[in-house]
Amino acid sequence: MPETTPHSKNLLSADVEIKGSIKFQSELTIDGKVEGEISSAGVLTVGENSEIKGEIKTKSVTVLGKVHGNITVDERCELKSHAVLYGDLKATRLVIEEGATFVGKSEVTPNKVAMRQPEIVRPDRTGTGGQVR
Repeated sequence: MPETTPHSKNLLSADVEIKGSIKFQSELTIDGKVEGEISSAGVLTVGENSEIKGEIKTKSVTVLGKVHGNITVDERCELKSHAVLYGDLKATRLVIEEGATFVGKSEVTPNKVAMRQPEIVRPDRTGTGGQVR
């Protein structure tokens, strides 16, 4: 029987303080204090009690706490009602709930597929009943 790798969810609780870079693979919830860069191809949740000072670069992020730094995500960024973000934001999709605080610039770029130019369709001129001279 082949061995399967479980989808790991990691948690840094409210009493944890970290100074330095954090890298993770799949899912991480931070409810403590972090000073430094957080990078991953996974999903980050910034918990209600958390205070992040530094850059966040992940696939997607949900912010419930405080972030002082820029956020760059490949997919979705969600700022919940009590979230506080002081920094610039780059994302493919952005959701900001009422009550969230966001001070900075945002750059929201939908998927390249949605950005394609519409095709120009010209009517077929043959068979229209007109005569060609």
